[in-house]
Amino acid sequence: MSDASITATLLDELRKFDTPTICNALEIVAPERRDIGFTTGAMAVARPELVPMVGFARTATYRSAQPSTRSAQEVQTQRAAYYEYVEAGDRPTISVLQDLDPEPGFGAFWGEVNSTIHSALGAIGGITNGSIRDLDALAPGFQLLAGKIGPSHAYGHLVDFGNTVDIFGMEVADNDLIHADRHGAVVIPKSVATEIPSAIDLVLRREKVILDACAEPGFSAEKLRNAMADSSDIH
Repeated sequence: MSDASITATLLDELRKFDTPTICNALEIVAPERRDIGFTTGAMAVARPELVPMVGFARTATYRSAQPSTRSAQEVQTQRAAYYEYVEAGDRPTISVLQDLDPEPGFGAFWGEVNSTIHSALGAIGGITNGSIRDLDALAPGFQLLAGKIGPSHAYGHLVDFGNTVDIFGMEVADNDLIHADRHGAVVIPKSVATEIPSAIDLVLRREKVILDACAEPGFSAEKLRNAMADSSDIH
């Protein structure tokens, strides 16, 4: 991997936790990102039972409501170049696709064929504000988060790739580190990625004090106040 600090071991560790827990940890190690870097819209999840996906972003933009103005040969050449882009660089990858149409999701980029292609090229999933389809025929283990579910790909075509995109408020640049699950997605700044596991440990230890107090007989608001004070003293 191009960033030596982002090891396969670290990715495996991050995959053990859900995305809300990652967001909690980021509030500790990168407090300036408390209100940025994560999706804020409701998303359809193809396979909510899958473990979280953690990977490096491959970004693209897309339209489907109107035909492409490029020739058929230009469209094919661009699509081939995009797939080469998905294959190159750090793995595993997550394709992050912004639908630029006034009605995002008019036609779906993601379905059986593209999930299979991307999986074979080293991707573990896709995130889009657009639509997805073929839910029962997606590549095994491939996860998708989307703005909606729809039946057709309409006039689907790529606009560009490798650019910065925005998915429900989450701004993503090429090769950003992404964590996503059925709750949504978040960008993990690579500069703090190695600090996330210890921050999670801190978060869980603080939460445990309060959760344990709630389970005790005779729990009351006064006991909660004491537990919250004890929790805040944990560093």
